[in-house]
Amino acid sequence: MQRIVEQKDASARQLAIRECNTGVLVSPAGRLRGWLARLTTANSQGEYYLTDVIASAVKDKVPVRALCTPEPDEALGVNDKAQLAQLESFCRRRSARALLLAGVTLADPERVEVRGTLTHGQDVFIDVNVIFEGRVALGDRVHVGAGCVVRDSEIGADTQVHPYCLIEGALIGPDCRIGPFARLRPAATLAPEVHIGNFVEVKNSQLGAGSKANHLAYVGDAEVGSRVNIGAGTIVANYDGAAKQHTTIGDDVHTGSNSVLVAPIVVGAGATIAAGSTVTREVPAGKLTIARASQTTIESWRRPVKQKK
Repeated sequence: MQRIVEQKDASARQLAIRECNTGVLVSPAGRLRGWLARLTTANSQGEYYLTDVIASAVKDKVPVRALCTPEPDEALGVNDKAQLAQLESFCRRRSARALLLAGVTLADPERVEVRGTLTHGQDVFIDVNVIFEGRVALGDRVHVGAGCVVRDSEIGADTQVHPYCLIEGALIGPDCRIGPFARLRPAATLAPEVHIGNFVEVKNSQLGAGSKANHLAYVGDAEVGSRVNIGAGTIVANYDGAAKQHTTIGDDVHTGSNSVLVAPIVVGAGATIAAGSTVTREVPAGKLTIARASQTTIESWRRPVKQKK
C-alpha cells in the first residue's frame, strides 16, 4: 500500500483498483501526531483527509499493512441515499439467506424485511413484502401473508395471518386466523383458535379460545370469554372522553350486527344481544337483550327537493 486517495481525487487508473478504505486505522500515537501535523487541504474538496497519513508513513519507511475483510459489503461506507439503499439491500439479502438456510420458505427473498430479531419454528412460510420489526417469534407452520407488518409480537404454531395485517405488541396463540386487513394493537392477546377477520381492530383485550370477530369490529379494553361470536359492525365503546373503561364478555356470548357495548359493562355468559342494539347496562347471562328504538314510518314526510338555479 502506498497511499489512500479520496474517490473524488482519484484518477481513472486508481478508481480501477478493487480495494477501498473502510475508515478504520490503527497507528502508533507518537508517529500519528507527527503525520497529522503534515496534513494539508490540497485536494478537490479543500478538506483535511486523515487518510493522508498513510502516504506520510510510507514516506517515513514505516510498514503499512492492509487488513482485508472476507465480506466487503460489511465495511462499505455511506455518503448518499443511493449507497444507503445498497447497504440496506445487502442486509436484506443476508437476513433472507439466513432464514432460507434455517428452513423458512420465502416467496421472494428480495421482498422480506427483518428490522430486528426474528425467531421461528419449522415449516414457516413468509409471503412477499412482509416486514418484521423489533422482536418477533413465529411458531411452527406459521403462514404470514403478503404485505403484513409484524412488530414486537409472538405468533403461535399453525396460525395463519392473511394479507395486509398490522400486528404490534400482540400475543397470538396457536391455530388462529388473522385478517386479511386486520389490526392487532399492543396488549392484544388471543387464545387458541381465535378468528380475527377483515377490518377488525383489537387493542388491550384478551379473547378466549374459539372466539371470533370476523367482520368490521372494534374490541378495546375488553376481556372476552371463549366461543364468543362478535357480529359484524360490533363496537366496544371503551372511551368516555377522559378515560378508557373496561368491558367483560362471558363465554358463549353472541352479539348481533351493528351492536354497541358502552363500557364499563358486563355481558353475562351465554347472552345474545340483538342486532342494532346499544347496550349501556349489564346484560344478564343466557338471555336475549334488545336495546334499540322501535321502527317508525312517518307517512307525511317528504324528501327535500333542490331548487333549480
